[in-house]
Amino acid sequence: MSDTKSSYGEPVDDPKPVDDVVGRAHEGLAEAEAARNESADTADAPAAAPAAAEPDPWDSPEAAALKHETAPAAASETTVYEQPAVDAYQPAAEPVAAPAVTPSEPVSEPVAPVVAPAATAVAPQPIFVQAPEAPRPRGNRAAAGAIGLVAALAFAVLSLAVWLGLAALSGELSGDNVSDLALATVASWVLWVPVVVFFLAFWLLGAIINRGRWGSWVIFGLLVGFAAWGGYLLGVLFQEQFWNLTASQGTELMSDHVLAPGAIAAFIIGRELTVWFGAWAASRGKRITELNIEAQREYERTLEAGPQLVRP
Repeated sequence: MSDTKSSYGEPVDDPKPVDDVVGRAHEGLAEAEAARNESADTADAPAAAPAAAEPDPWDSPEAAALKHETAPAAASETTVYEQPAVDAYQPAAEPVAAPAVTPSEPVSEPVAPVVAPAATAVAPQPIFVQAPEAPRPRGNRAAAGAIGLVAALAFAVLSLAVWLGLAALSGELSGDNVSDLALATVASWVLWVPVVVFFLAFWLLGAIINRGRWGSWVIFGLLVGFAAWGGYLLGVLFQEQFWNLTASQGTELMSDHVLAPGAIAAFIIGRELTVWFGAWAASRGKRITELNIEAQREYERTLEAGPQLVRP
């Protein structure tokens, strides 16, 4: 009898009802599912606003009635379990597996930030500028040759006038034979050979003097006079056909014409024409010299200024 009192008199821990355990397990699963959904939403949209708090399902009247029906029974009506109630529902202790991502679900890949390429310093390209060429000095030789042609024509006219004058002084010229004597003189070697020799001598002297002063023409004009004198003697030889003469005849012919009036006239005419036409050539040479100096100065100014960039 005493044993029965002791068994019924001692307090016994009431086990928790099975429905309460199941409800708490469902709540744990719901909380885990909500946490998983919240983590997924946070990963997809970090800037999304927090979701509104869900209402407690036990606050409704139906839940209150259900809670009243599932209230724990009295101690005498409950059954004593030898094992803890937690072991009755093993799936609650299992870890929640992470959700698997299927190919149908879009996967957001991290986008690498676009980095703008750094501006590279462009090396300046060299600009090649052709250096100006030095001016070539202009000469006066061609002009001297052209002036020599005019002088040679003047020499021929003066020589013809001297021949006609000498013929008039000797009585060989009359009003009836003027044209015949003039044509005979024009067709003779004695007139044209000195003219050709005078032109060549004048041009050679002009090529040597080039842009020289008039004094050079005055001094060296004597050489042109001697060349005209030698041309006269050469014309006499051609006129007498020296290839048909003997040496003695040629010597006698030269001795007769060395100081002949025609030879002296050729020397004087050649000398004077060289002086006066040489003044013309010297004046042009002076002008060419000034042009050369100005071109050289312009070239030096261009070099000092350096290359200039001309924009269209």
